[in-house]
Amino acid sequence: MEVDRWMMLEALRFFWNATRGHRFRPWQSPYLRWRFETYTGKRAQEVGLGDFWQLMCTERRQLLRFLGWVAEMKGYAAAPEKR
Repeated sequence: MEVDRWMMLEALRFFWNATRGHRFRPWQSPYLRWRFETYTGKRAQEVGLGDFWQLMCTERRQLLRFLGWVAEMKGYAAAPEKR
């Protein structure tokens, strides 16, 4: 249960930062459009609500894996250097 709560917090933190200025319409976020375009090949200007939610549902495992990687990289960045 604790891992699920941690992943949810990391997901919310990522989406809060990634959708700055577009929080109520995340599919219009330039960053998420760019990520969508690099992942699927569909042009960023053509991404709509349906495309966004379809990708979220069909690729949720990959998304969770990506969020885990983001959290891991954040941990490395926050860790003090060991010398």
